[in-house]
Amino acid sequence: MAAEGGGKEMNEIKTQFTTREGVYKLLTHSEYSRPNRVPFNSQGSNPVKVSFVNVNDQSGNGDRICFNVGRELYFYIYKGVRKAADLSKPIDKRIYKGTQPTCHDFNPLTATAESVSLLVGFSAGQVQLIDPIKKETSKLFNEERLIDKSRVTCVRWVPGSESLFLVAHSSGSMYLYNVENTCGTTAPHYQLLKQGENYAVHTCKSKSARNPLLRWTVGEGALNEFAFSPDGKFLACASQDGFLRVFGFDAAELHGTMKSYFGGLLCVCWSPDGRYIVAGGEDDLVTVWSFSDCRVIARGHGHKSWVSVVAFDHCTTSVEDGDPPAEFSGSDEDFHEQVPFGAGRDRTNSAHSRLSKRNSTDSRPVSVTYRFGSVGQDTQLCLWDLTEDILFPHLPLSRTRTHTNIMSATSPPTTGQTTTTTTVSTTTTNPSGTNGKDNVSNSSSSGGNPANSLPSTLPRSNSLPHSSNPAGGSNPNSHTGSNSAFIASGVSKFATLSLHESRKERHEKDHKRNHSMGHISSKSSDKLNQLSSARTAKADAAKTLGTTLCPRMEEVPLLEPLVCKKIAHERLTVLIFLEDCLVTACQEGFVCTWARPGKVGLLSSQNNPANSPSGTVV
Repeated sequence: MAAEGGGKEMNEIKTQFTTREGVYKLLTHSEYSRPNRVPFNSQGSNPVKVSFVNVNDQSGNGDRICFNVGRELYFYIYKGVRKAADLSKPIDKRIYKGTQPTCHDFNPLTATAESVSLLVGFSAGQVQLIDPIKKETSKLFNEERLIDKSRVTCVRWVPGSESLFLVAHSSGSMYLYNVENTCGTTAPHYQLLKQGENYAVHTCKSKSARNPLLRWTVGEGALNEFAFSPDGKFLACASQDGFLRVFGFDAAELHGTMKSYFGGLLCVCWSPDGRYIVAGGEDDLVTVWSFSDCRVIARGHGHKSWVSVVAFDHCTTSVEDGDPPAEFSGSDEDFHEQVPFGAGRDRTNSAHSRLSKRNSTDSRPVSVTYRFGSVGQDTQLCLWDLTEDILFPHLPLSRTRTHTNIMSATSPPTTGQTTTTTTVSTTTTNPSGTNGKDNVSNSSSSGGNPANSLPSTLPRSNSLPHSSNPAGGSNPNSHTGSNSAFIASGVSKFATLSLHESRKERHEKDHKRNHSMGHISSKSSDKLNQLSSARTAKADAAKTLGTTLCPRMEEVPLLEPLVCKKIAHERLTVLIFLEDCLVTACQEGFVCTWARPGKVGLLSSQNNPANSPSGTVV
């Protein structure tokens, strides 16, 4: 049934979309979910997350997938576009009582067909190291919650390391662990290692080696996500206070910052060459930040609610140039001074990427296109092209190779999550019937809030020129008679966003036109944000608007999405680009595979439901 205020077409779930490279198609028989395929009641639950690892299996089915749905954690062989999913045969399944998985990450260095190392973070603060192939639970970190009692928001293996991993919490702290060390039976004591603007790094003060090795405190409020640069040397952190902070990881030094237009930042991702960072959050925008220039170079408007995931598509991103000298993005060896835990650690080297080449000897523009995607609470998938007219605005514009369409798909905003608190033990099960207990005592809390819609009448352009910079890019598809007054009128509608709106009026009203940043919502997705911190954040936001940290809307190019499609009934929480497909997941617990152009024929049982368990969809 169509939503109130919208037609059937506007509320229809799309199963394919077209880009310049061809048609992406949803493979319904490759959908992963709970075995019974019944939609999950997501109210009050943590976001569904997906992790992949390749175990170099000789059979050709080397990909493994892990995803969490509510209290459950599943581990399957991922067959992608090659074969239909068999949900009746998970390699491992675990059900946790009293706490919920919130995030997870595989270590690609140690993965084999016989064993994988999977880290799982939980809503009560613990981190588990498990092997879903051997069906073992190796270790439980922060078991007594002496290190941090708040929800784990992000967990990642340190690139190039078999034993180090980093954990972020909704308290705003990050902790560096070593799997070889224990956590101790008392609360850790810390001593200051390094301090800077709105961050501090402490070492664990102990006579013997114990976890955590380091504690980072970053910004105000929750630390929602972090991401390592492709070479592993830098760390980008997206915080609830609206700041993106980029650190030199080993030196624990701040490289640069960026501020959201308003609200918190929820997600962050690096380009494959490490030159650019894209972040998204509660301002409904995607923001592109240049690593080398430490400034915002573009914003993208297409979502109608909070942006939950941003990701670069390494397969579609391309560089077309001659053979210019290489210029690498911030990988200078003299930038870092090594701290003890980083000594001897191997690094992933991205220096051979063609993307890191740029002609720095003459004015010839490099023909480059970065493709990235985003999904949000508005249930929409957006794909974006970042082209040379945005990246190199001071160089002569080359011919634009893509035509971007204005999409106006509309969907009702999703409802927020409720907060729950429980205290029970954790039970682990697997298909063979083996049970184990981890005896985890917890109290979980999570939340989310809906945001209202953006004006559908906003003019979109591949590149709105800077008001005082005629060298900026312009849209070659626009009329030659367009002038700055037209651009300013479009921007003014969008430059005054506000989060609050009555639920009944969402489909009828545009964003409120409040120039005062005092109207920013102080609601956080985490109860740990205190009112005083929110007020401070509002004041800081007002100070940063119109600066290099947070330029005004008319001061940077405004991107329009190449694709903007409603692809789910519930808010989207996952977007992952693979070689032959892209993977999305929504809060109902459905993990969907979208075949890239020309790859759909690889699925042998796509047109034969009798050979697939999905023929029994409930």
